[in-house]
Amino acid sequence: MFKGKLSNEIYVAVKILNTSMGNGEEFINEVGTMGTIHHVNVVRLVGFCADGFRRAVVYEFLPNDSLDKFISSTAAKNLILNWDKLQDIAYGVAKGIEYLHQGCDQRILHFDIKPHNVLLDQNFNPKISDFGLAKLCSKDQSAVSMTTARGTMGYIAPEVFSRNFGNVSAKADVYSFGILLLEIVGGRKNVDVTLENTSQVYFPEWIYNLLEQKEDIRIFVEDDGDAKIAKKLAIVGLWCIQWHPMDRPSIKNVVQMLEGEGDKLTMPPNPFASVGPIKISANVPTKRLNNELEVIPELE
Repeated sequence: MFKGKLSNEIYVAVKILNTSMGNGEEFINEVGTMGTIHHVNVVRLVGFCADGFRRAVVYEFLPNDSLDKFISSTAAKNLILNWDKLQDIAYGVAKGIEYLHQGCDQRILHFDIKPHNVLLDQNFNPKISDFGLAKLCSKDQSAVSMTTARGTMGYIAPEVFSRNFGNVSAKADVYSFGILLLEIVGGRKNVDVTLENTSQVYFPEWIYNLLEQKEDIRIFVEDDGDAKIAKKLAIVGLWCIQWHPMDRPSIKNVVQMLEGEGDKLTMPPNPFASVGPIKISANVPTKRLNNELEVIPELE
């Protein structure tokens, strides 16, 4: 990604796509999707280049980088983004996903919702970016067909890997958004897949256990008001990461949960009572996992 300048006042972000991989599907996806949508919480496409094998996508430039820089770094610990702003960001991302799922002519499934793909403007308003893995489907289509799994490890819904959990649908983005919420609450990354960590506590399960034991989630929290926001985001996040898609709320319901009072939310069923994903440590900050999976074999 490069910073560019169209004029003295207009700056852009230029994403150069890797031409040595794939057949240009990611480029076509990104340009075809972004060119038809306009929403305050979705990054704006300015233009693109398709000169032979050289392919680039030009976005509006957002000066405050991406959300992951503020929830897993020293910046987060210094509370540059307070809890009211973090709640606003979470709500904005949910509204952006709701627009993609329900506000467009065709439903757009992002399949790569994660803090790295949430960019922040000068006022720290969030904008969803990177539609290279997006998939279009009709609004009345409850499930989508997929021959390969797509997404980033740690944010991929279980059904994308195996149909034993259910059909792939818009609920896959809800799952990814749930992980994003839990990362905001915990101020750390969800994934650190290393052999020495596989027998330790799975990070979202750790948060669930705190709530179930009625302990305050006081991670970078200074007062009771902030603690209520953290608890609210955690409960919504845990609803979103239920194993089976049918047990997760729709993104519309997620937006309503985020709009409402946190003390009126009920705890979701324990999604960790049965076999779960790879377990990681909840006691130490994790390292970022950079393995983005564009194409991986689907397990039936």
